[in-house]
Amino acid sequence: MSDTYVNTFGFSRAPFSKEIDDAELWLPSSRETVVESMVEALEARESVLLTGEAGVGKTCVLRALRHRLPRDRFRLTYCHNPTLGRRDFYRQLCLALGLSPKATAAALFFGISTHILELATTKLHPVLLLDEAHMLHRDVLAHLHVLLNYEWDSRSLLSVVLVGLPELEDQLGLNSHRPLMSRLHSRLRIAPLSLDDTGEYIRHRVKVAGGKHELFPLDALALLHESSCGHHRDLDRLATLALREAAKRRRKLVDRDLVQTVIDRDQRVAA
Repeated sequence: MSDTYVNTFGFSRAPFSKEIDDAELWLPSSRETVVESMVEALEARESVLLTGEAGVGKTCVLRALRHRLPRDRFRLTYCHNPTLGRRDFYRQLCLALGLSPKATAAALFFGISTHILELATTKLHPVLLLDEAHMLHRDVLAHLHVLLNYEWDSRSLLSVVLVGLPELEDQLGLNSHRPLMSRLHSRLRIAPLSLDDTGEYIRHRVKVAGGKHELFPLDALALLHESSCGHHRDLDRLATLALREAAKRRRKLVDRDLVQTVIDRDQRVAA
């Protein structure tokens, strides 16, 4: 990626890159509430369902959660490949936990369960984060509740956080998945950013990247918000394109007309 616009505006790094420390993530109050609810649920050793449309910032919420959970009391395991069958899913989980994978699904499940029981004798509570969970194989979803069942379902030794698109709720509403759904005590949904959220987000990312001035006027922010529909991912992409265009034109301000030019060009490419 060209550094032209980074240098032009005096940034120390690209302001809308994914490469940002967890501690520097910005969350609006609505997402702060979601993170707080997740921390509270995990403190109580509960499991969580988190849904939201693509690009609204679900992964940002997970990163904020990772930053806030005390490392001396929680062990987080992140699984990002949900398309595997049950045996390969448990194999992936074994590797993520640092265990030696076994040959059969039963042996894999036994190894994971034994490891979780061993963790119960320490101060660490294991938390399994399953991203893109709407893509989980039906056999995995149908069996996952068994992984939460210890000592006749009388102890909560593992918390699962399922994260996915809104259709995940519909999948879990099927009869075959009710045993799992009944164990997801906290069910949370992330909404798109509001207009005020968008303005605060843009200003924050510019500031932590070393920006010294207000670069986007209010009408330009409103246009970015409307075009991105309040989705983080599209907002990052369009704001970056607008900054690059401003640098090419030797502008010090990313005004509404410039943003409109970038959006029109982006829509033509997508058509």
